[in-house]
Parts: sequence; structure tokens; C-alpha cells
Amino acid sequence: MANEKSCGVIIFTNQNNIRKYVIIRGVGKYQDYYGFPKGHMKAGETERETAIREVKEETGLDVVLYDDFRTVDEHSLAREGRPNDRKTNVYFLAEYHDQEFVMQKSEVSRIVLMDYNEAMKCIQDEESQRELTEAEEYLRCMRKDFISKWTAEARREYGERY
Repeated sequence: MANEKSCGVIIFTNQNNIRKYVIIRGVGKYQDYYGFPKGHMKAGETERETAIREVKEETGLDVVLYDDFRTVDEHSLAREGRPNDRKTNVYFLAEYHDQEFVMQKSEVSRIVLMDYNEAMKCIQDEESQRELTEAEEYLRCMRKDFISKWTAEARREYGERY
């Protein structure tokens, strides 16, 4: 049994106060597949190094990964004719600002920005949908925590009108 490992990133930006995710479409046998930038680890690379490298290669984006978000899926490669082999995908989360996409045409046929609902309709793979949902919930919780902390600080400083 062989095991493969790929690392990638769920990337987002904000446009007009709407969170948009970077979704890529593959080429060749993956031309109908939408997902996130990812690729195989090279010898000596960490998961994070692989993820950052793959994002740069496939999209041209420079990203900084969130320290406390990591999600993993593991599945059989039976649909690729390798029923005894397994693949592990590790995803991190990152935000980007004010950058242009530079598509790696040998691996990516399209790069699009989609809000959460659009992306969920476009992504066929259940594991990728789960990972996107984890990222969205993480970001919603982060926003709620920020608002709660900001409101508490404002109340201390300005009184109960906040």
C-alpha cells in the first residue's frame, strides 16, 4: 500500500464586505474539478512550506497562513484505479489582499472568486465542501470573538450605550 500526501490552502479575500474564496479548476482529467490550490510534498518540506509553495505556483499569490487552522482528509485512491493506496490532504487557511492571479496553465485552467454559497455549489467533492465549511465557521467565530472583545472594550471606555 502506498500513501501520498498533499498540502494546500483555503484562501479568501474580502470584496465589498463579502468574503470570497479562491477556487481553482484543474486541467486534463481534472478539468471538471473545482477545489483549492494544493500539491505533493517535496523531500525536506514541511506541510506549511508545501502549501505556500503550491499556492504561489498555481495562483501567483503570496500568502501567510493562519497559525491555528489546519484540516485533514484521507481517502482511498480507488477512483484512480489504486484501491490499495491512500491519500492525505492537509489544508491551511490564508487571506490575501491586492494581488493579481498568475495562473499556472499546466495545472490550473481557471481561478475564480466565489462567496461561500457559490463555492459550495461548485465544489463537487464532499471532503472539500467539509473543509470549506470548517474554514467559514472558523472565520465566523473569529469575527464574533473580535466583535465581542471590541464591544466589551467600548463598554468599559464609553459606557453601556455599546
